[in-house]
Amino acid sequence: MTAGGVKVPVLGVERSIGGRVWRARLDDERRAQAIAEQAGVPEIVARVLAARGVEPDTCARYLKPSLKADLPDPSSFRDMDRAAARLVQAIERDERIAIFGDYDVDGATSAALLIRFLKAVGASPMLYVPDRIKEGYGPNAPALLGLKAAGAGLVITVDCGIVAFEALAAAADAGLDVIVIDHHLAAPELPKAAAIINPNRLDESGAHKQLAAIGVAFLLVVATNRALRAAGRFVDRPEPNPIAWLDLVALGTVCDVVPLTGLNRAFVLQGLRVMARRGNLGIAALADSARLEEPPGTYHVGFVLGPRVNAGGRVGKSDLGARLLATEDAVEAGAIAVELERLNAERRAIEAQVTEEAEAAAAGQDAANPLVFVAGKGWHPGVIGIVASRLKERFGKPAFVIGFEGALGKGSGRSVPGVDLGGAVTAAREAGLLVNGGGHTMAAGLTVEADKVAALGEFLKARMARSIGSASPSGALAIDGALAIRAVTTELFDLLEAAGPFGAGNSAPCFVLPAVRVVRADPVGANHVRCILTGGDGGRLKAIAFRVGDGPLGDALTQQLGRPLHLVGHLRANFWQGVRSIEFEIKDAAYARPE
Repeated sequence: MTAGGVKVPVLGVERSIGGRVWRARLDDERRAQAIAEQAGVPEIVARVLAARGVEPDTCARYLKPSLKADLPDPSSFRDMDRAAARLVQAIERDERIAIFGDYDVDGATSAALLIRFLKAVGASPMLYVPDRIKEGYGPNAPALLGLKAAGAGLVITVDCGIVAFEALAAAADAGLDVIVIDHHLAAPELPKAAAIINPNRLDESGAHKQLAAIGVAFLLVVATNRALRAAGRFVDRPEPNPIAWLDLVALGTVCDVVPLTGLNRAFVLQGLRVMARRGNLGIAALADSARLEEPPGTYHVGFVLGPRVNAGGRVGKSDLGARLLATEDAVEAGAIAVELERLNAERRAIEAQVTEEAEAAAAGQDAANPLVFVAGKGWHPGVIGIVASRLKERFGKPAFVIGFEGALGKGSGRSVPGVDLGGAVTAAREAGLLVNGGGHTMAAGLTVEADKVAALGEFLKARMARSIGSASPSGALAIDGALAIRAVTTELFDLLEAAGPFGAGNSAPCFVLPAVRVVRADPVGANHVRCILTGGDGGRLKAIAFRVGDGPLGDALTQQLGRPLHLVGHLRANFWQGVRSIEFEIKDAAYARPE
């Protein structure tokens, strides 16, 4: 809603209980009206679609995305055909192929995908994932040379390698071929390798720069499978169907927080359907250990399954995630899932301590700074990325957290829409401020010497200040529309879900329930509040607010029952004893009228 070209706060809320201004997400009401008329969807659904850039003439395809239509020809990527040819050669010659992974979910899924594919076509791949503490991120010369000594003739790095100049040069000098599969920002110069497939190479078109490494790995599988078919590999053996591994693609894509638009959206939508069939024994065992009984959505992938896959790389053995996702042994899958569950609990305890210390350090910084930048001694490198996410959410701006052991610090950053963190870190590396570093738009990692950390902080703040103006205002909450309680039905929820899956770059619809009353509120779990709402239409709706019990939003929900509130949040499906119902997840509130 606008007046004189200026957006008017939704329901007049300029400062909510959470301290935020409420703004309408949609800028073009006419596009929403056209979508409602052409697609025959309710007005509120049309508003959601229009606010996410959907045009009336593309709406039908958007609501029913097809991987077949969205998947590019793998050969359109630089070095793809070269990589596929080298991989076919290795398979045909029965060379040992080693997968050099990364310890996060994107790396683990990429490694597992390639291992499953190579086994399906008759190869016997090796897996190597570096130790986060002892070796750090990405390829290192001793590890690569060790793989050659163990018999590897070809190494494929996944989710790493694009800036590993010295390590890859050492491998090349030793006669070891390396294929790099990565998506992190590349430098003008590329390392020595047999092939480098990366949509963020500077000589790429940029059309698919938002792919996670798992998406790039999937395209390599498609290209290699095609080349093997042409070479007659499947005359006397079954040909694998890469579609069966889209559950891994969905898991890695969601957890790497790349935008769920275009090809990524199609990957995740189809991958969630594959995941629901529980064909991957590792994912199924992980879901069972987490007591996940409902079909997984992006929330479960990102916040239930993903952290458990990550736990091994953060505080345990770095290869556990990849091994879990690659295994065809149910007993092994169950055992690894149990171990990851234990490690995830340990990770949460470590994370809580580091978060408390980092938040205290951040609270003392100038609020005008465009970046939260904190460092501490002994902060576990396995949790600094999660802590950076917590700081970003709390302060509404990019955040970097650096943990020091001696004179060397490992840092991790998380960004907000409109601010390119990976580009800033790449520039800092090129300026000589880092030992190592890289990343993508929304997340980055680095290694820095203690005597350069102050200069690094000033450098990054200056970079952030230049780009922060294009980012979404940190104090604004974007709202898609208003709903009456009786309008919240499973039918509406299903129509909205067709605009998903939701996540980074395709945010879940945010609605306001105007002037409703809380008729019951109970504390549950770890600082959560469960409510029953009623509206002027006589409807009743279950709701929940997470981690608000000791704050002003929790007080508004629990201590002033019956007082009219405007509530903002998301619709979510709740499963209980196999029955699905729709409830409201409360994110913010404002008093409907003064008492």
